[in-house]
Amino acid sequence: MSQHPPVPPAEVAAEQRHRPVLVIDYGAQYAQLIARRVREADAYSEVVPSTASVAEILAKDPAAVILSGGPSSVYADGAPQVDPALFDAGVPVLGICYGFQAMASALGGTVAQTGLREYGGTALQARPEGSTLLDGQPAEQDVWMSHGDSVKAAPEGFTVTARSAGADVAAFEDDERRLYGVQWHPEVAHSTHGQRVLENFLRRGAGLAGDWTAGSIIEEQVELVRAQVGTGRVICGLSGGVDSAVAAALVQKAVGDQLTCVFVDHGLLRAGEAEQVERDFVAATGVNLVVWDATEAFLTALAGVTEPEAKRKAIGREFIRAFEAASRQVVEQAQASSDGDGGEVRFLVQGTLYPDVVESGGGQGAATIKSHHNVGGLPDDLQFELVEPLRALFKDEVRAVGAELGLPAEIVGRQPFPGPGLGIRIIGEVTQERLDVLRAADLIAREELSAAGLDGEIWQCPVVLLADVRSVGVQGDGRTYGHPVVLRPVSSEDAMTADWTRLPYDVLARISTRITNEVAEVNRVVLDVTSKPPGTIEWE
Repeated sequence: MSQHPPVPPAEVAAEQRHRPVLVIDYGAQYAQLIARRVREADAYSEVVPSTASVAEILAKDPAAVILSGGPSSVYADGAPQVDPALFDAGVPVLGICYGFQAMASALGGTVAQTGLREYGGTALQARPEGSTLLDGQPAEQDVWMSHGDSVKAAPEGFTVTARSAGADVAAFEDDERRLYGVQWHPEVAHSTHGQRVLENFLRRGAGLAGDWTAGSIIEEQVELVRAQVGTGRVICGLSGGVDSAVAAALVQKAVGDQLTCVFVDHGLLRAGEAEQVERDFVAATGVNLVVWDATEAFLTALAGVTEPEAKRKAIGREFIRAFEAASRQVVEQAQASSDGDGGEVRFLVQGTLYPDVVESGGGQGAATIKSHHNVGGLPDDLQFELVEPLRALFKDEVRAVGAELGLPAEIVGRQPFPGPGLGIRIIGEVTQERLDVLRAADLIAREELSAAGLDGEIWQCPVVLLADVRSVGVQGDGRTYGHPVVLRPVSSEDAMTADWTRLPYDVLARISTRITNEVAEVNRVVLDVTSKPPGTIEWE
């Protein structure tokens, strides 16, 4: 099933100064990846459904269009088609796999089922001389194919620039109309020169400058935030994670002392993180920070709660109560100090990202997998207008923006951490004792991964306490009946999909030895080797 970030809401998309490269999704598993690769080439991209009309596509003033792959056959009943009017609009277009075949069919070429299917790594014979897409690449290269149909004859006006054993027409281009297509998937790492193909299309075919950078994102968002906020005051809930920190730093850069950050300490953070927010973030930004200690209230709300979604909702409700209480204090102070001009606190900063929107059901066809604080869970009578400077960004772009803003590496490089914190990494009831156990085990895992230089190789490594499970062990020549903890190291680019990280055995051994030696309540360490899908990254 295709999972891709939705088009940003109209008000967000309309505010982007950069003309987008639109990725039209024909049901591909790689549509989102295409968009990411475009951004890695320093061009702004959005993913839109294949149901979008040419008028709707052109209304977005695209700098270029990419037609994604998909599972259909272009000649099958009900298969999505490309309106030929798109190719007369003067917009550069690149077709990939199904998009390549759909382009060929719409323009009068021939697509057929030849019986020569190609799946996986495939040898390609390219003709780079004079080619826009294949310039600077070898004549023989490995690409990733996934097709049963093939283009048998290119449309009139196109030059064939590559072939493979199963596709006589594996690439074509028409420089005069700026129309291009490839049968393989340049967006996947298995296509050895795939990124060069995309960059050639964007630079040479579409003439894009490649100016979607961390610096330009900051410049653009600062301008947008200033326009939205004016002289009003802004409040931001800091969670201790990367997203809220970068969002707050961006807004701080835009409006300065008009922003007040509220850090609700719910007692569910990892060791040292609360102190890091209070110390390092304030030192880096100079932001006005209000710390609200609500640890006891959260523990009371979680007493006796074991069902995962009930935990999330309890944490969400308590967070809203604590945040509202802290906000009232900020508002009252603002009113007391206001001279009647611009003193009202009207805006709330949210660190919403593309994946948040998708997993909360915000995109077309996206299922609600679990509730998220930064998209769902806000009260219906919310009195603030939302400011979401990161809504169109992927996590790696957020980190780049944070580094550009001068945030400490400890904050920018922090592994993703769920809003409900350690509360959803305890399987069973959340108590102070269990939090202390998990915090100690988690700290050991983080220390050993950092010491081994593996922080940059994994997306995150949740440590899960199976609090309702006990197993027999032997420690200190005596029989124990302790808890197991689960290590969940995963590799990912954006958390939409993930694979378990193959950590070195010696690192796993050190983590296990230290946890079972130093955390008395734990006598067993296990490793989760499930990908996403079918599993989620977090256990709850």
